[in-house]
Amino acid sequence: MKKFILGLITLTGIATMNAQDSVFVPVDSVKVWTAKGDASILFNQSTFDNWLAGGENNISGNIGINYDLNYAKDDWTWDNKLIASYGLVKTRTSSFAKKTDDRLEINSMLGKKVAADSKWSYSAFLNFKTQFTNGYTYDRNDEGSEIRTKTTEFFSPAYLLIGPGLLWKRDENLKVNLSPATSKFTFVNSSMTLPNEEYFGVEEGKSVRYELGFNASAYYKFGVIANVSLENILNLYSNYLEDPQNVDLDYQVNVVMKINRFLSTNISLQTIYDDNAFQGFQIRQVFGVGASLGF
Repeated sequence: MKKFILGLITLTGIATMNAQDSVFVPVDSVKVWTAKGDASILFNQSTFDNWLAGGENNISGNIGINYDLNYAKDDWTWDNKLIASYGLVKTRTSSFAKKTDDRLEINSMLGKKVAADSKWSYSAFLNFKTQFTNGYTYDRNDEGSEIRTKTTEFFSPAYLLIGPGLLWKRDENLKVNLSPATSKFTFVNSSMTLPNEEYFGVEEGKSVRYELGFNASAYYKFGVIANVSLENILNLYSNYLEDPQNVDLDYQVNVVMKINRFLSTNISLQTIYDDNAFQGFQIRQVFGVGASLGF
């Protein structure tokens, strides 16, 4: 019965198209959602036995995902990106496995074109960042044993930026968003806060810090040479309510070099400046060769 009804609808559509002498486009053929991404697994293991040149036994591994899910229909666009990665290393002389990477970031951008043929859109954006597991500082006690002190954990800190603005978008690989009224929330575990707002700028005993300011974000991805792509992600934020001259910066560069369908080299570089978290630049760099799956 379902096949009969489907066939009848198809024949009716063809007859209507011929009668009106116009082009008929089935709704299902209009693709409004596009999805693409990469998942990578990097692993390294080294063992030394009576090796005169020196070395330390170690095992390390990283797993990461970079996924885009985008919507486009008429004057509306909705771009979503998920970036997640986690890595550990364990050496023979260390009492603990230590993180080499740990991040979770979600970006979402909704846009409605100012005019049908314009590259400018009214926009609303959301950016969320946190980590998966606890972070520690490491030291040694008087006996020489390694000890650690917890400094961060999942959702402590976590950052949420949200606000309206204007989006300029050439295509999926080049876009700039300006948001002059962005709310920024910093979430922490209240039991970890410190006097004088020294724990990510959050007041002692509180779990949330609120800021209102200007946010500018840019995304640019391009192919350098065959099988080599470079992705740039930039976020700038100025807090109107306190020290607006201190601009927070978060800049990421992700390079993917495809060896073949399943193997790739990945380079990730990120630098952050946020004076509420640290008086200076934070720098993270990850390099590895491993299995990669595009989807």
